[in-house]
Amino acid sequence: MDDKCIMENLLNVTKGACDLYLHGTIESPTMNVHQAFDNALNDTLCMQDDIYKKMSAKGWYTTEQAEQQKISKIKNQFAGM
Repeated sequence: MDDKCIMENLLNVTKGACDLYLHGTIESPTMNVHQAFDNALNDTLCMQDDIYKKMSAKGWYTTEQAEQQKISKIKNQFAGM
């Protein structure tokens, strides 16, 4: 298993944790539980961002720039809702 594969796995696990913490935050029955999940979510989002930045710096996670025309089209679709 090479470094890229390890980082991809870390990113996927971290994204999964973010999803779980988000749902925990939304479904929290009390403010204390809500705050605990919210804190965990924010910490995990920071970890996810760090992993993404490291992968991006190595060229292991590339994104392509969206065309402005496509962005405008989507914005207009949501504006009409």
